[in-house]
Amino acid sequence: MRTHHLRTLAATAGCLALAATLSACGGSSAASDAKVVTVYSADGLKGENGDGWYDKVFEDFEKETGIKVAYVEGGSGELVQRTLRERSNTQADVLVTLPPFIQQAGSKGLLDAYTPAGSDHVAAGDKASDGTWTSVVNNYFGFVYNKKELTAAPRTWEDLLDGSYKEKVQYSTPGVAGDGTAVLIKAMHDFGGQEPAMAYLKKLQANNVGPSASTGKLAPKVDKGELLVANGDVQMNFAQSKDMPHLGIWFPAGGGGTPTTFALPYAAGLVAKAPHSENGRKLLDFMLSARAQQDVSAVGGGFAARQDVAATDTNATELAALMKGVEVFEPDWQDIGTHLDGYVDAWKSATGS
Repeated sequence: MRTHHLRTLAATAGCLALAATLSACGGSSAASDAKVVTVYSADGLKGENGDGWYDKVFEDFEKETGIKVAYVEGGSGELVQRTLRERSNTQADVLVTLPPFIQQAGSKGLLDAYTPAGSDHVAAGDKASDGTWTSVVNNYFGFVYNKKELTAAPRTWEDLLDGSYKEKVQYSTPGVAGDGTAVLIKAMHDFGGQEPAMAYLKKLQANNVGPSASTGKLAPKVDKGELLVANGDVQMNFAQSKDMPHLGIWFPAGGGGTPTTFALPYAAGLVAKAPHSENGRKLLDFMLSARAQQDVSAVGGGFAARQDVAATDTNATELAALMKGVEVFEPDWQDIGTHLDGYVDAWKSATGS
């Protein structure tokens, strides 16, 4: 079993064009020498009020290079499928998703090998052996709960089956959202396989509100009390908790009674046949620069991917306390990538989704 050293403390498919040269997502690409780079990314790193890690990094990057960032946000699975559909007319330069979707993108030939400057400080397990992707922000899977409505966080998966959680539980859609897919991965680990995990998720449907394409939209509902529990991830939810006083982070206990989680990094790769590939390389270099990595904790609420930066960060105390006593397991990403469609189909069959 591999665990990450606790690193530094550090939304809705859509399109936010930060570059005036791009009028809409999916439009014709600008000239190859244009001062623009298009990023397709899973949600969680861009702040609701312009105060997220992406906001800071993109602003600093433009000031330093003159290159504007056009940003398109969506679920990890959704963005891989979009990139695949656009293969004959590639729009994205950089793709950022959660596992197993970044591995899936690599296996489909959607990524070019590129070794960003600074990636030599990233642990071997946090980057592809063939150079197609590198983690830029490390992270862990988790759940959130409403600290005002509940006197304590739930302890086990079974707690969520109680009638008091009727229509007060929601998790994002597996196969579409990275964090939603992570629900399946953790359930299969904790329950000891696909069959018992799906049996549990079938029971949970009695309390589940229904699918959600965006994980980022669930935390505000929990904070307001519309939901009592939802899935998420440590980085995104820790950052959100700064403005959401009722948001608490927790980890369901596995079969042995110990809370468990696993690493769920934001991994970035250079898109094959990118219209602005040189600009994409520059942005990847910038994301892994010591300057940008030092902002991961203070601004983004996550864990720096660079080990040298993480080792000297003084902001990790709160996250270290949050994850104390939580067992970190390592999923078999190769197996998950190979059988992902089957796992998602099994979930659909079990839940009727």
